Amino acid sequence: MRYPLPRLSRRQLLTLMAGTTGAVLLTQCRGQGRSPVTNTETDTVTDTELMAQAVERSADGLLQVRLEAAASQLNVAGQEIPIFTYNGQFPPPRLEASPGDRVRIEFHNRLDEPTNLHFHGLHIPPTGNADNTFLEVAPGGSQRYEFTIPEDHPAGTFFYHPHYHGWVAHQVLAGLGGLFVIRGDLDEIQEVQQATEQFVILKDFATDFRDVSGGHMAMMAGREGEFVTVNGEIRPSWRVPNGELLRLRFVNTSNARFYNLALDDRPFYLIATDGGAIAQPRELSELLLSPGERADVLVRGDEGAASVNLVNRPYSRGRMGGGMMGNGGGMGRMGRGRMGRMGGRESDEAEVLATISYDGDPVSGRSLPRQLRPVDTLPEPSQTRRFVFNHGMARGQGMVFLINGKTFDGDRTDVQVQLGQVEDWEIVNEGMFDHPFHLHTNPFQVMSRNGQPERDRAWKDVVLVKAGETVRLRTRFQDFPGRTMYHCHILDHEDQGMMGIVEMQA
Repeated sequence: MRYPLPRLSRRQLLTLMAGTTGAVLLTQCRGQGRSPVTNTETDTVTDTELMAQAVERSADGLLQVRLEAAASQLNVAGQEIPIFTYNGQFPPPRLEASPGDRVRIEFHNRLDEPTNLHFHGLHIPPTGNADNTFLEVAPGGSQRYEFTIPEDHPAGTFFYHPHYHGWVAHQVLAGLGGLFVIRGDLDEIQEVQQATEQFVILKDFATDFRDVSGGHMAMMAGREGEFVTVNGEIRPSWRVPNGELLRLRFVNTSNARFYNLALDDRPFYLIATDGGAIAQPRELSELLLSPGERADVLVRGDEGAASVNLVNRPYSRGRMGGGMMGNGGGMGRMGRGRMGRMGGRESDEAEVLATISYDGDPVSGRSLPRQLRPVDTLPEPSQTRRFVFNHGMARGQGMVFLINGKTFDGDRTDVQVQLGQVEDWEIVNEGMFDHPFHLHTNPFQVMSRNGQPERDRAWKDVVLVKAGETVRLRTRFQDFPGRTMYHCHILDHEDQGMMGIVEMQA
């Protein structure tokens, strides 16, 4: 059964701009077949071993995996809620490979709706049975995905999720999305190798993802679930030897929720972004991750505290100004709570996502690495293109999201480029919401924001473009001819038209 998108009228848009409602209910989640997990106001007990994520690693140069998408149930505070899973698990299996490995995935669709797989951030062909988001795997159907990780592929945290247009937000909100890790040069740096590694899958769940009673207004904002989980748990606790470095590998797999992360008042050190390592560790006090973004950070364990909380600070994804929400002046914030929730009320309070506890007496901690991996400087571009993100009314559709005045058309090629060519793309957000921009197949570097040069070079495949902002990025189209996609990674916006096609020609 298809879940149609309700239309949004101009009057409803004005109502939306007046504010939204939502709340986070802090309860403990567990998967089917797992031991009971308790969460009360005074006590949290979790079985971390049983909650551990399954891992599929390559062997002898081959990663061979069977994945099955199917409807499942998740127990939330004694209430069974519907979700979608890969292999009946949440978190789904983590796939791990190395540069040069062959990947072979036998994918089976046990849903009653079409789907497919996208290998987000991987530099692999967008054609054939590799990262081909034009493929349709019908209900009950199967598809073999097969490709080789390039020998020069950077190490990093990537992920897989559905990308069948019109169904993406619905299926990701339901729970589909797993990690795809490339092991390589960053992992071999001594200080990084010795750090305790913890993957952090940031994912919210709705009581019933099939409920579209919020209508097109909720989808305009981007739907968020009431239950905010880390690796499928509420407020997990991780124990780390005192003095050790902790490597947190963050992945925002949510449909629309942003995470403004901090470790109480303690600094942490960025070592990698979407596309892999940066040149030197960068000290941060907070880290904003929009949907689809990833980041690796190191945390010192020698600060003297017995524990530290990973918190999600409030962040507003839109502002009121000039008759619409944008970053300009005017009537002030539309509301500091996150928008698009399925119910409840907004909050200005930071949410505790997880707690890190330190074992043993404080000792002198391990040092941070001084150098990581160089980030190549891209040559000057041969061409600059401009992409304007906005919204508007479409006959027969109501409110839609636009790039350069157009909604997505899978039969239309929006941009043609030559392989080997370096281009600058200006992403201009004239709409009322922040939009995370994602480019498939080839990573990019952010050059400037509103004309101000970016502080450091880093490889990205998602960049947040705030309302009223212009971001210039630079990319080289290399290795693989074919048609691929660019879009907003608030997936409700993508499904409502904010996506285009770029054809790379040899």
